[in-house]
Amino acid sequence: MSINLRPQILRALDAEARGSIETARMNVEVYLNNPVGTGEHPNVMAAIQEQLDVIAKHSERLDVLKKYFGI
Repeated sequence: MSINLRPQILRALDAEARGSIETARMNVEVYLNNPVGTGEHPNVMAAIQEQLDVIAKHSERLDVLKKYFGI
């Protein structure tokens, strides 16, 4: 007897991508609203771009999950 884990795996992939997007989005908001509070990131523009890249990567993953796996 096999257990179908497909729905749980797809939900976990979706949740992980959404969580990563939200974390990166909040990081961008911090940089935008309080750039002096980011002492470990002297180049705020580069730090924001890194977070935008994270959002883009995970947004693309969500698109793939939707298009090919019906999430």
